[in-house]
Amino acid sequence: MEQTLSRTESSEAVSDAGWRFLLGTLRTSVPVGSLAEGAQIASRAVEVGGEYADQHLLVDLRPSRVILTLQSREHAAVTTRDVELAHQISAVVEEAGSRTDPDLSPEAPRSVQFLEIGIDAMDIAAIRPFWKAALGYAPEAEADGPTDPLIDPLGQGPAIWFQQMDHPRPQRNRIHLDISVPHDEAPHRLKAALAAGGRLLSEVRAPAFWVLADPEGNEACITTWQGRDN
Repeated sequence: MEQTLSRTESSEAVSDAGWRFLLGTLRTSVPVGSLAEGAQIASRAVEVGGEYADQHLLVDLRPSRVILTLQSREHAAVTTRDVELAHQISAVVEEAGSRTDPDLSPEAPRSVQFLEIGIDAMDIAAIRPFWKAALGYAPEAEADGPTDPLIDPLGQGPAIWFQQMDHPRPQRNRIHLDISVPHDEAPHRLKAALAAGGRLLSEVRAPAFWVLADPEGNEACITTWQGRDN
């Protein structure tokens, strides 16, 4: 029987297979030498997914890599089936002479990640419909309350979430970026951002997130799944 997994369970179940848990999904990157090679890898992954592929697997095909994402769209979460598919896909990718790899090395362009945009609001229910309409976005499965996040139904754009404000803070930017990275890459990403002129504003909630600012005070958070559940 398919079961929803916690963040910790999801991460531990696939990390040795070259996948990382990010924002309720499992994600990996397969290095390839061409679109044609990537299409073959994508085809193998879809074949492994079988009858479950349409509801669990997303494929982003590029000339240098194939990014694979697993999530139960019915539950908007990682399930035991996603873990099973991750291991099966890794096996067929290895058989093809490649590998599932989040590419965490410092010299890599970057590893797998997700981008979210956080919007501060006094009245989330009042502004959420605007962003939903303007972006052509939709709610996640079973999460269409007046303050719930919004997602791109095609899986191309960043998720939007809303942060409740108690009072206006005009000195602070109202929209900030959340960059969700693999938990084992966060220290490298944090070090790079600080070396590039960033400032650490808060690490109270680390390793869930570190709050950073650029030299002019615009904020961004480096986030991981850790520190959010057991």
